Amino acid sequence: MNKNHIISLLLLLPLSMHVYAQQLTAYERLPRDLLAVDPPSSRVTGEPGQMQIVNRSCHSVPRDEIRRRMVDIAVQEWAYFGLSVDDMTSISETQLAPRDANGRRRFYRPSYEEAARVADSIAGYWSAAPDSSWILAKQNQNWQQDGLGARWRDFWSAAFISWVACESGLGEMSEFSRAIAHHTYIDQAILSRDGLIDNAAYIAFDIGEAQINPGDLLCRGSRPEYKSLEQRRDHLGEGARTHCDIVVSVDESAGEIKAIGGNVRASVRLKIFPGTTREQGYFAPLPYAGRQLFAHLQLQAEPIEENAMLNSPTLKNLDTLSSTIIPNRTLEFRP
Repeated sequence: MNKNHIISLLLLLPLSMHVYAQQLTAYERLPRDLLAVDPPSSRVTGEPGQMQIVNRSCHSVPRDEIRRRMVDIAVQEWAYFGLSVDDMTSISETQLAPRDANGRRRFYRPSYEEAARVADSIAGYWSAAPDSSWILAKQNQNWQQDGLGARWRDFWSAAFISWVACESGLGEMSEFSRAIAHHTYIDQAILSRDGLIDNAAYIAFDIGEAQINPGDLLCRGSRPEYKSLEQRRDHLGEGARTHCDIVVSVDESAGEIKAIGGNVRASVRLKIFPGTTREQGYFAPLPYAGRQLFAHLQLQAEPIEENAMLNSPTLKNLDTLSSTIIPNRTLEFRP
């Protein structure tokens, strides 16, 4: 699949879950002269089973560069994992959370070859989250016991966001509270909204309360299933099962918002959320497949173009990058 075909699909077609069942093409990352980012794998050393974090550093860049870097880095990782897409505008709850006849939840598992290819990248994501060494230690035990094909025992979606923020230039924890769980930086954005802390890069809004731009974060809660910031305010500082994705494109004419997240069906994936103009006058995502987003974390920086994803160096240079075919993933039950 070449660059022009990718862009045509993203612009013109309602991509849906059937994309997931096909073989995908994964692309190597850009050289530093095209995108100045160190790969997450450079932050760890050793083979799976003996892997260790050797670099947790993050650098800072001017706030007006952060949006562009958040988008460009997220798109690069999406390509590295195969450019897979979930179209939330047409998906059903059954498709989104497949179960067997007894109601047990099923999860996607990458092939042995794919698990081996991305192992050090996922480990590198964890490096950006403080106090995450124990997670990699537990994963090493999994690899030692079950081999390289062992699934990741801990959800790595917040680690992915933390690493993207770290590489984007949000180097100070007072700007972005990188963590192993999303609720940590969601709470930071809420406290910033309430005027209780200073210098946070993101401020929290309810969905539809403010303009959404590429580089912002959209978040949902599953346990508890939050519907508003006010509900989360009652639980500030407490653990919660939450998930956030990085907005990479806002397309009002198509009624879509595109966002990239980690650990989505064992991969870095693009989601297409349905959107409409809300009563407050802002274009925002709608509920989908029996779910809804509850928090919009707005980056405190000047907006960039709404189709920033298509201007990313990765998509512009896709034809020049080395690629590999990813074998089909399989469904399994998680104990």
